[in-house]
Amino acid sequence: MISITAIFKSKSETREQLNGMLNHLVTETRKETACVRYDLHNSENVFIIWEEWKDQPGLDIHDNQPYLLDFIAKSESLVAAPIHVYKTVQIL
Repeated sequence: MISITAIFKSKSETREQLNGMLNHLVTETRKETACVRYDLHNSENVFIIWEEWKDQPGLDIHDNQPYLLDFIAKSESLVAAPIHVYKTVQIL
């Protein structure tokens, strides 16, 4: 199992737009076969996606999905700081 945590800090004025785009991303990603979990969390202007994937090949497929690539390209101007992505493995 592979876990990913992605943290997005939106600009105040783009919060709703980023929220809509993230909701679309979550909806599409949850349809992927290798996706075990893809949850969106929020606190003010910070959005966190917590992901679990069955395996690396499935994550590789996700990383090349058109809706993810489109999100990455369009979200650049909506965030107040670089997007942080952490790939982790469970230790306990």
